[in-house]
Amino acid sequence: MQILAASPPKPGTRRRKRPLLAADAPAARPSPSPARGRPWPRAALLLALSLSALLLGGLRADAAVAGQALEAALAPERPLGEVDMPAAVLAACLGAALLQWRRARHQLASSHAELQRRQRAQQAAEQRLKLHATVFDNAYDGITLTDAQGRIVDVNPAFSRITGYSRAEVIGRYPSMMQSGRHDRAFYDAMWRRILETGNWNGEIWNRNKQGEVYPELLSISAIRDAQGEVSNFVAVFADIRHLKAQEKQLARLAYYDALTGLPNRVLLADRLQQAVARARHRGTALAVCYMDLDGFKPVNDHHGHAAGDLALVQVARSLQAALQPEDTVARTGGDEFVLLVERADTAGCRTMLHQVVDAAARPVAVGGSLLTLTASIGVTFFPHDAAEPETLLRHADQAMYRAKQSGGGRFHVFDADDDRHARDVGHHAQRLRRAIQAGELVLHYQPKVDMRRGRVLGAEALVRWQHPERGLLPPAAFLPLLEDDALTIELGDWVIDQALAQAGAWARTGLRLPVSVNVASVQLQSPDFVRKLGMALARHPDAAGLLGLEVLETTSLDDLVKASTVIECCRAMDVEVAIDDFGTGYSSLTYLKRLPARTIKLDQSFVRDMLEDSDNLVIAHSVIGLALALERQVVAEGVESEAHGRLLLQLGCDQAQGYGVARPMPAADLPAWVGQWQPPAAWRHCAALQWGEDVYPLLLAEVQARSHMQQMRHVLRHGARAAGAPPSPPLPPQVEQGLPMSAATTSRLQALARLRARHAAMQTQSDAVGRAIAGGRGEEALALGPALYAAHAELLQALAALQFALAVPSPTRQVLPEAARLSA
Repeated sequence: MQILAASPPKPGTRRRKRPLLAADAPAARPSPSPARGRPWPRAALLLALSLSALLLGGLRADAAVAGQALEAALAPERPLGEVDMPAAVLAACLGAALLQWRRARHQLASSHAELQRRQRAQQAAEQRLKLHATVFDNAYDGITLTDAQGRIVDVNPAFSRITGYSRAEVIGRYPSMMQSGRHDRAFYDAMWRRILETGNWNGEIWNRNKQGEVYPELLSISAIRDAQGEVSNFVAVFADIRHLKAQEKQLARLAYYDALTGLPNRVLLADRLQQAVARARHRGTALAVCYMDLDGFKPVNDHHGHAAGDLALVQVARSLQAALQPEDTVARTGGDEFVLLVERADTAGCRTMLHQVVDAAARPVAVGGSLLTLTASIGVTFFPHDAAEPETLLRHADQAMYRAKQSGGGRFHVFDADDDRHARDVGHHAQRLRRAIQAGELVLHYQPKVDMRRGRVLGAEALVRWQHPERGLLPPAAFLPLLEDDALTIELGDWVIDQALAQAGAWARTGLRLPVSVNVASVQLQSPDFVRKLGMALARHPDAAGLLGLEVLETTSLDDLVKASTVIECCRAMDVEVAIDDFGTGYSSLTYLKRLPARTIKLDQSFVRDMLEDSDNLVIAHSVIGLALALERQVVAEGVESEAHGRLLLQLGCDQAQGYGVARPMPAADLPAWVGQWQPPAAWRHCAALQWGEDVYPLLLAEVQARSHMQQMRHVLRHGARAAGAPPSPPLPPQVEQGLPMSAATTSRLQALARLRARHAAMQTQSDAVGRAIAGGRGEEALALGPALYAAHAELLQALAALQFALAVPSPTRQVLPEAARLSA
């Protein structure tokens, strides 16, 4: 363009002169025209024309157009003075207006695009919400939405279909309204802790619907958080999996159960036998493995058909299940053969069960419109008396079953030869015992029960003895296990009650009112006229009123809960207290213990006797004592055979005891003098004025573990190279390793703690030295280290006892004895 020619030349460039043309010559200026007014200055006119040209060119978005307009306006052919000034101004105004219009149109286009975008986003959100609502309403699984506090704010139709509750019935309520009661508080605490920590939880849970049915759910719970990270809602999605459970159950039945009778098959029997053997070995109980075959079953199939035979097998299976307890096993191995697994406290309980099975198998069965009577031959072997492998136990029982068939069937035969001889002697024994009762050969001895803390005699237990004319004085274990005659058992029990009442009355007339307790057998307690005969015996001995107590075996109480509860209430109405004997050897059901009205529990001697060196027995004793105290029951520990037993029981919170450590059973004539002179041993007097909390229990457990370890070390030293190796020294309890809490840290306790740590380290050093000597085959060196090991063990026990007494506090019911105060210091 021409206007660009006015640009200054570059430095160093010489401007080339062009010839002066005639057109370049300055023309004479015309004089201003009156009609057009005074011409504008050249600079203003150039500015206006440039603006107009640029605006007009901007409307077309073409910079070249603006340049052409400006060049036309300043063309040399047109004098500058002849430019139409109003037209230029109008062009400028028009350009400005068009520019404003273009800007407005651009803004309107932008707004329109934004509105369209927002409309599309809103439509997408509405579509998404509609889709979510459709999914929520049409989901097959139930969905529950709650607020942050757990109140239900919405549910879907599947929720109502599964639970039976309508939406209106649950809005604003808590989901806990559907709890089934199958899960404890700890389950729900763990579930919500997981939700709050991780944001979700999923698993199986049992709930209850509106109709009261308990059903399983597959549940998933998630926490929903707001923009600040706070929980605003919870959403739960659940599915009713009853059909899955039913399918699983059906598959399990097909795999492990007999299709005809519904009893366990060989596969499940093998697993249960393994478990039963392991359980009996751990508990020290008797396991009866019984192999049963129906006598004369083949004619049933031959004369009535296989369908009738199948029906007979089903009825026999039901009779066997009714004769046994739920935890027993009845399996069908094929044909007319069955296997029974029964665990009882001893073999006598198993024999009682076998009689019931024989009777159950002999019940008539309906086949083809007629009643048939079948009998069964049963072979049995007892574990652990027969300590064979499970497969061998079955084989032994099978062999004994054939012996039962050879004897005529309809009976059971025990595999062991000694038990065979015993079975032949049972009849003769029962007759002989009946004659002994009539001849006055049976006598009662009395074993005292004492309060170790208060130093008082609480009563005595009457124990029967047989003054045999040839064999001398026989304890109960020598003749009572052979007693299988129910009528003779009841006769003997009635005799014991009458004799105990007579003796208690005789003592009362001399001024010694001493309660007497007697053991009651299961068959005697459940006999129809037991309460009536007890009332008659009390009436015959009015001087013994309020002095009789009954001790019922725990297994006896659990056989028939309703009947046992009724009998115990009747006894209490006659001022006869009832205790649960041998507690811990039966089922130890908390429900039964809660509902039975017995106020006293006798801890079985099998746990007390060995608790000084067996930590498992100590744990059981501690648990039973704590349970009894929590249920406000009185505990009497049987089997207290030493001062150490009594001291340990006092520290555990059990004050009443019975056993050889108190006194052996004695004749009635010797008991009054013993009562008059008895004093508790010194170790018990040390503990009498003190009491301990739960913080002493780990130290008691450490004491028992130390004794057990020492017993094993003696075995190692005795057998030398033949021993498997020295056991490691047990560690100290965590509270000793970590130190006492500040609230318990007194000077004496800290000193006792330091001594204990030092004695334990010394014991560990001696034990390791013996272990290295044994491992290296240096038996003589290990024996030489024995005295130092024994001394370290004794010092460790002393340090444990010192810290135990340092943790004791004075009993609120007794003054501290001087010797106890010195020991605790």
